[in-house]
Amino acid sequence: MSAEDSFDIELDIDDIKEKLQNNDFAAAVAKIQSYLKKQNEIALNIGVAGECGSGKSTFVNAIRGLANSAEGAAPTNCVETTMEVKFYPHPNYPNIIFWDLPGDGTTKFPAHKYLKHVGFERFDFFIIISADRFRENDVKLALEIKRMQKKFYFVRSKIDHNLRDEEDDQSKCFMYLKQQGFESPQVFLVSSFELQKHDFSLLYETLEKELPEHKRHALLLAMPNINLEIIEKKKEAFQANIKYVSMLSGGAAAVPVPGLSTTVDVALMVCHVTRYVFGFGLDLASLKRLSNTSDVPLEALLDVIISPLAAKEITVDLVMKLLSQTASTVVCMAAEELSRFIPFLGIPLSMSFSVATTYRGLKMFLNMLADDAQRVRTSLETETLF
Repeated sequence: MSAEDSFDIELDIDDIKEKLQNNDFAAAVAKIQSYLKKQNEIALNIGVAGECGSGKSTFVNAIRGLANSAEGAAPTNCVETTMEVKFYPHPNYPNIIFWDLPGDGTTKFPAHKYLKHVGFERFDFFIIISADRFRENDVKLALEIKRMQKKFYFVRSKIDHNLRDEEDDQSKCFMYLKQQGFESPQVFLVSSFELQKHDFSLLYETLEKELPEHKRHALLLAMPNINLEIIEKKKEAFQANIKYVSMLSGGAAAVPVPGLSTTVDVALMVCHVTRYVFGFGLDLASLKRLSNTSDVPLEALLDVIISPLAAKEITVDLVMKLLSQTASTVVCMAAEELSRFIPFLGIPLSMSFSVATTYRGLKMFLNMLADDAQRVRTSLETETLF
């Protein structure tokens, strides 16, 4: 088992508290920092297979939030390039990689040799795509993946081309796969041009249930905001980490250097608010990509954004400016510095105020950005109705 596979997604809060109570601040801070660092470095490798012309590349582009014509997009011309495996990292999360595998219908290799050739072991799961119906090569590949005890998912692409026959086609796919030895095959109907429709959300929910928890977290952050539920889940994931970040600020407050704790608090906020911005797809580059894929003008997306954090570089000055506009946060920051001069109780009080400042600040910023992401999603749904 790799170090990543054994990564414990749950940090032992009681252990951290005990270290802080025993004045072992360095050990507590180091443990939290290690946890947050590992969480942000989790790799996810997704293999996308299928015959030439099945819509693999368009699917890879869509899930990464890219138009087919965008820089860095997977080429969508139906010309199979020998046996080359191509990888496409997510624009905001380069550790999450979508692999466009050679067409399984064009290879001369048997399924088991094909998997060895494309590097089977590196993939967390496979998505097998067909434009209309699944064929013999798709089935052979799926059976081999099953034999090697990895997950795979059948996806019918290009649903928007044949809406009237959608249910009938799904039924035919189901019956064919069942005849080939799959007990309860699940076929997800997906339009890469309209991920918010059909079964893409169901596909995500299935992956969410079946992936290990740390991999699930990585997948969630990379998902396009196809609905308000995805946005809420991202918010909950970020919210869960605020307590750990706040503990880091409390550890810094234990160092008896005037002004150091405030500096650390703001630096931590800048780092994590930047993550919120990218996670919700509210950085300017992501908004431009969204405009290109949705045909909604960038100006229309920017018009619904309210907070001063979206589509901006998150800096110390910006964070300090926003914090200074909240009376309770200003009071906490001032009390944190003043409490240092109280004999015996000064450091514990300072730590408490530091934790409160960081917690309140991050929660406020997270709420702002989650609300912006919801407004952008609602705006897209409204714009595309007309």
